[in-house]
This record gives sequence, structure tokens and C-alpha cells, in this order.
Amino acid sequence: MSQYMLAVYGSSEPREPMTDEEMERGFAVVHGIEEEMRASNTLVYSGRLLDPARARVVRPGRPVSKATDGPFAETKEHLGGFYIIEAADLDAALAWASKVTDAIHTPIEVRPFMDVPNR
Repeated sequence: MSQYMLAVYGSSEPREPMTDEEMERGFAVVHGIEEEMRASNTLVYSGRLLDPARARVVRPGRPVSKATDGPFAETKEHLGGFYIIEAADLDAALAWASKVTDAIHTPIEVRPFMDVPNR
């Protein structure tokens, strides 16, 4: 089994706010997918991130590193959360990503972790 990160990207573009009912339905669908991942021993960890405005960036410096507000990347998308999963292969990881993206209507980047020998 290999591990993959399913990176959930959100848009910085303004969009129509969801109603309470739409949010409840969406959370229920996502919760169902997460329960399915747990039941199949696929889910290792998941996390949702706060707004990018709350981020800080630590940059190398001399004599010491500095933390600044940020990241101030010129992008229309930002990392909004992620899943770490174990899957038999890339196709299985892509199948899980398809379930998530169909549920939340945002892009999912699937990236394998590097295998590190003797770990």
C-alpha cells in the first residue's frame, strides 16, 4: 500500500453563499465519504485549513529566520484541506479523489508520498 495526499483546493473568487440546508447536506455527504474511508482502512488523517489570510510564512534569513504574514501568492486557488490516505495504487487514490471532488465541487490534487527506505 502507498500513501497519497488528496489536496483540496478552494477558490479565492467570490461565490454565492450556501444556504444552511446546502451546507448541512454537503457536510453529510463528506462525512459519509470519510466514514467509508475509515471503514476500508484508507483514511490516515484529514484536516481542514483556515483562510489563507491566517497563514504565516517562515523564510530563511541571516542570522535568523523570519516569520511574516503571507503567503501572498498570486493565485486564484488555495489549499483548503487535505486527506492522507493509503491506497493500493494511483487508480484507487484517484477513485477516492473523484468521490470527494464530486461531493464538494472543488479540484483535488492527488500526490503520492515518496517511499523512504528503512523507515
